[in-house]
Amino acid sequence: MADSKSSNRPVIQRHHHGIGTAPPKVENMKSTLKRIWSYMYEEKGKFNLVLAIIVLSSALSLLGPYLLGAAVDKVIAERNAGTLWMMLSLLFGVYVFHSLFLWLQNYWMITISQNTVYKMRRHLFSHLQRLPILFFQKRQQGELMSRLTNDMENVSRTLNTAVVQFVTSVLTILGTLVIMFWLSPLLTLLTITIVPVMYFGMKWITKRTGKYFKEQQKHLGDVNGYVEEMFSGQTIISMFSREERVIKDFERKNEALKKSGYWAQTYSGFIPKLMNMLNNISFAIIVGAGGLLALNESISIGIIVTFTTYSRQFTRPLNDLANQYNMILSAVAGAERVFQIIDENEEKQDERNAENIKEIKGDIKFRSVHFSYEDEEETLTDINFHAASGETIALVGPTGAGKTTIISLLSRFYEIDEGTILIDGKEINTITRDSLRSQMGVVLQDSTMFHTTIRENLRYGRLHATDEEVEKAAKAAHAHEFITQLPNGYDTVLDSDGGGVSHGQRQLLSIARAMLADPALLILDEATSSIDTVTEIKINDALARLMKGRTSFVIAHRLNTIRAADQILVLQHGEIIEHGDHKELLEQGGFYSELVRAQQAESQASV
Repeated sequence: MADSKSSNRPVIQRHHHGIGTAPPKVENMKSTLKRIWSYMYEEKGKFNLVLAIIVLSSALSLLGPYLLGAAVDKVIAERNAGTLWMMLSLLFGVYVFHSLFLWLQNYWMITISQNTVYKMRRHLFSHLQRLPILFFQKRQQGELMSRLTNDMENVSRTLNTAVVQFVTSVLTILGTLVIMFWLSPLLTLLTITIVPVMYFGMKWITKRTGKYFKEQQKHLGDVNGYVEEMFSGQTIISMFSREERVIKDFERKNEALKKSGYWAQTYSGFIPKLMNMLNNISFAIIVGAGGLLALNESISIGIIVTFTTYSRQFTRPLNDLANQYNMILSAVAGAERVFQIIDENEEKQDERNAENIKEIKGDIKFRSVHFSYEDEEETLTDINFHAASGETIALVGPTGAGKTTIISLLSRFYEIDEGTILIDGKEINTITRDSLRSQMGVVLQDSTMFHTTIRENLRYGRLHATDEEVEKAAKAAHAHEFITQLPNGYDTVLDSDGGGVSHGQRQLLSIARAMLADPALLILDEATSSIDTVTEIKINDALARLMKGRTSFVIAHRLNTIRAADQILVLQHGEIIEHGDHKELLEQGGFYSELVRAQQAESQASV
């Protein structure tokens, strides 16, 4: 919680790694690979089996062309149909087993990758639940979502395909070169003459595509961001009749994306054309030189056939290796981002002498409490007050004064720098966080609802509550009437953002949830800010019953909601500048009195 409300709009991050894009930056590849392996360790038997099958499948893929060439020589030499059918049967068996091995390695690698990413995702999500609140306040929601989804998906996709393909490509290139040199060193040298041409050609193309792919990603981000912004602001656009202006702005951004995309795709399209041309040139060189050697009876026709096949097996993996390596780097970079979160310090453990308390009476004392957020200036300075059991304490002051920080310290979301907080005479750090928070009910200004039924959203306050208890709490919060008018009543499913009910209705549901929890300590943070005046009267009556006998802390900017508070703490710049009840503070004629007069004047002006 924080005093200043900020909107952490999710940031959609997209990763594109391919031809023309620079490989992602990796800080420590060796260390990250070791950590990924720690999640794969239980699958090491399957992984070793996959590596063995990769070797076998690569050997079979190399054996096929060799047998094809041998078959040609056998048929030419013996002119025997039986020999032809025998060689064809052998080839058939080689390719069948090669396909079977490919299927097995894919099947087991998918199993390995899914189990590995499952463990990583579970570890990350569990770790996120144990991080302190301050961590989430410093991070954008979209950025965290990207690590849990995009980065994890990068790891999964790479383990599924790129690792196997990378190893296969390396084995294929090395195996092909060895066999080609064994068959004919001269033809081998002629075949690899295209490698420098391929290298410089690819370098020339990627140098140009890199620029346009970067521009394309920039313009794509501009278009996506603009569309998202316009969709969220469609009502304002219509109200001010700015549709034509919006269309023109979109066309300008869309035109820039089209131009960058055109040149990026045009240049990258040269690559398969270049590879095809080089393959054809290699084929022509082998056939031409091989034909001359065959005329001199230096090599056989079968070797020429074998070389034409091997030349294609040699050039294709060369092209694939760069993309596969980029995919692996992308996965390692994604894993590093995941491990950065996992390496974040968890919320401090409870002290060894901390005890679980079954019941809190609600006697709260702050004694000379000081607090600051990490290395920032002090947020709270020398805070002193005593809230007797059952009292209502109102916190008043401008945004950033420290109101919500006091509540956060009471909830042990943060630890104080100096001073003491006592609950029923016990220092707060001698009470376990779980037992403390389980006896606190919170109603925030921004009510959080989950993607489930209204009944289960209310039951979040007390998981084992009966349906009758849920409905009783809803009636007390004046939410029962509008709930029963919904198509499915209490079984109506809310969207993850509470969509389907108004903001004010979500606050009614939040109040009902707090009532169902039956907490010893109650915290209301602008709990009635989005409720109309008529409903507010009903809610204040329900809140009065809820707060009766409980120590309650109320944060409010609308001062008419806190007139009956037992104590009002007026904060400014992290200090309590005034302290008393409504009548006493008015008589003092200080800051609180000025706030009341200002709000009264504003209210009269609006009538």
